[in-house]
Amino acid sequence: MDSRNRQNRKRFEEEKEELDERVVDITRVAKVVKGGRTFHFRVVAVVGDNQGQIGLGIGKARTVPDAIAKATERARRAMKPFPLEGTTVPHEVMGRCGGARVLIRPAAKGTGVVAGGSVREVLEVVGVHDVLTKSMGSSTAVNVVQATMDALSQLRWVEQVAEERGKPVAEVMPFWQRRSA
Repeated sequence: MDSRNRQNRKRFEEEKEELDERVVDITRVAKVVKGGRTFHFRVVAVVGDNQGQIGLGIGKARTVPDAIAKATERARRAMKPFPLEGTTVPHEVMGRCGGARVLIRPAAKGTGVVAGGSVREVLEVVGVHDVLTKSMGSSTAVNVVQATMDALSQLRWVEQVAEERGKPVAEVMPFWQRRSA
């Protein structure tokens, strides 16, 4: 039993090293109580493998390091795969959360990540290198990150769309890819 725990711990540490962890936002929040205010810190973190998997975690604690640890651990547990097409996204999507809206568009190779703050962090961690984005509405970091995650969750492969529509893959494929295929 002891050797199994060591193996699991070793595998977890190896996995931990290859993941990209980013703290997107640290905010001090207050709770008003009878004796005054108690302050806590809220941390928004994203963890990804730069190959299409990403997780979002939000942690609260009295100290910043504890909140960061909670957020990254929750992000690790919440990791999900998302479809990518090379270094960009397969199609245009719009994500929403609260008052925040995030538009993500595919871009040509070499464009880079044209995105601001929190959206950039999320897309870099998931492994997107060429994309155009526009963040609209609320600029609250938590909502912008969740809107970006919503947009990523709407991404689908060409094969999935073709199967849903009952059409051949070549008919569903974008025109710029039809010529090369």
